[in-house]
Amino acid sequence: MTVKIIGGGLAGSEAAYYLAERGVQVELYDIKPETFTPAHENKDFCELVCSNSLKSNDVYGNACGLLKEEIRILGSLTMEAAGFAKVPAGGALAVDRDKFASYVTGKLRSHKNIRIVCGEIKNVPEDWCIVATGPLTTDALSCDISRICGGQLHFYDASAPIVSRDSIDFSNCFFGDRYGKGGDDYINCPLDKEQYGQFVNALLTAEKAVLHNFEKREIFEGCMPVEVMAARGFDCLRFANLKPVGLKDADGNRFYAVLQLRKENAAGQAYNLVGCQTNLKFGEQKRVFSIIPALRNAEYLRYGVMHRNTFINSPECLNADFSLKSNPRVSFAGQITGVEGYVESAASGILAAIHTFTKLGGGQPVIPDDTSVLGALSAHISTANQDFQPMNANFGILRPADNKIKNKKERYAHLAERAIESIKSYKGKL
Repeated sequence: MTVKIIGGGLAGSEAAYYLAERGVQVELYDIKPETFTPAHENKDFCELVCSNSLKSNDVYGNACGLLKEEIRILGSLTMEAAGFAKVPAGGALAVDRDKFASYVTGKLRSHKNIRIVCGEIKNVPEDWCIVATGPLTTDALSCDISRICGGQLHFYDASAPIVSRDSIDFSNCFFGDRYGKGGDDYINCPLDKEQYGQFVNALLTAEKAVLHNFEKREIFEGCMPVEVMAARGFDCLRFANLKPVGLKDADGNRFYAVLQLRKENAAGQAYNLVGCQTNLKFGEQKRVFSIIPALRNAEYLRYGVMHRNTFINSPECLNADFSLKSNPRVSFAGQITGVEGYVESAASGILAAIHTFTKLGGGQPVIPDDTSVLGALSAHISTANQDFQPMNANFGILRPADNKIKNKKERYAHLAERAIESIKSYKGKL
């Protein structure tokens, strides 16, 4: 049996190597080196197109650091390559990107069970395959993915910041939806006129992230960056995502403006800043949103982004094993599934390969539980969510600790220890 892997990025490379190491014949398809996307220039696989940093290496204090350890336990090729190509970067894991890509490419090209095929795939195969084409999937293949996903394909990522519930100042906010509806579905963060003015001014003067040429486009009204709305007039936000109409606290007080926070996950540990899609630099987001009293000390689980990012509406289309609901022999991996980041993409490639290998042997996929980052990401891409957006690794998506631990450092260390034991147990079941 041969498994086709479409895409030679981090997810596709991990998937190909995992399967090949277990005796599966793999055909790895990529348009390079004959053709390059607007973001690529290295002929090798696993090219890091943005930063050369794989983020924090802190296993016990950072969720991305923990995720690295989880995939190391499962035999990650990219973590092996990162160890070979690492460069000094303090507490982060940064690499010489050329050495990194060369190491992975050498492993793949020399493997006896991998056949490299250079060329564009325009249609998703109906037999065993893993589609890992990333945010710059070619137009023809994007059209076919859209077809098999019932049109559930997004070509642009417009996301609002997400903050930890534990970091919200509840003395400066209240629960409730407009006109007393919805119970405690929303956390309402009020501003008086002076605070609102400071917030608007900060939005107008904040530094924006620089887009690549291939990402520049007209802004859709439905995903308008909050700073663009602010530039349309002082009161624009008060008639949009910060409108106070229908909102009052338990004492009947009304406010000049109100930002609403909405649950991002079922556990209620993460909250989305409703309507605050933004292209501000990450540090600027923290500075600007801290003007809102309830968010003065907010911990950001994910910052807002506005960039080119082809991804499917995974909860509608994918199972927790990353396979298509309409055809379990076809799986997806990488950023196209709605995981955000280098390490997260690599992790999804390993998971898709693990589940494919299990099914090839006639077994039923075993999904890691959400006490691990791997399991939490699996839940994220498969749990019903009408506002589905890409997600990076963060402690807010893990199942909360059984016993509430107030100290953040101790809480994160506990969650990390629990996750590592969970993945070691999971590996034993494979």
